[in-house]
Amino acid sequence: MLDGDKTSTPVPSVTTILSATKPKEDDEALKRWRRNVGYARANQITNEAANRGTRMHKYLERYINDGAFPTPGNNPYAIQANLMAACIAQYGFMLMDEIWGTEVALVHPNIYGGSTDCAGVHNGDEAIIDFKQSNKIKPLWRIRDYFLQSAAYGESHNELYGTNIRKGVIMMCTRDWEYQEFIVSGKEYDKYRKEWWKRVEQYYTMP
Repeated sequence: MLDGDKTSTPVPSVTTILSATKPKEDDEALKRWRRNVGYARANQITNEAANRGTRMHKYLERYINDGAFPTPGNNPYAIQANLMAACIAQYGFMLMDEIWGTEVALVHPNIYGGSTDCAGVHNGDEAIIDFKQSNKIKPLWRIRDYFLQSAAYGESHNELYGTNIRKGVIMMCTRDWEYQEFIVSGKEYDKYRKEWWKRVEQYYTMP
């Protein structure tokens, strides 16, 4: 649970809501994958990805704030994450006109909260930008929740700061340093925004 300020009621995070309202078929697909690869191996893959993603995000945060990447040292995961962050900066930041902030804490009062990787102006549009790592190239249908996250954070940012965000940008790098970018905007963004609010309603009406 998150606390947006000292006077607000604690609220669930965006990821908590998405996880609790995950479609049954998505949950079954995850369970099937864990059975197929073996639970020990599945845990190893998940933990390695989480560790790599955390490091990558911290390197990008340092780059945005300081203008340079820190030295990763000799840890192979740190080196890999550093190169992934550099890949995102090289290819993803080319169209960034403004960066308003990184690791931006956002709360939609008394409803939900979370933290977005980046908010700013992308190719002339106000946008939420999320940095993602992946073990391999992902097809569009696999990142639906990422668009829902973008819509959720956009709604919070608009509520708190009076912006008019209707664009989400997913900047993704694989562990082999292959870059992918996914953009949702306009009417398509509105579709995810409406779906997000349905998921919020579903969460709060769950038994």
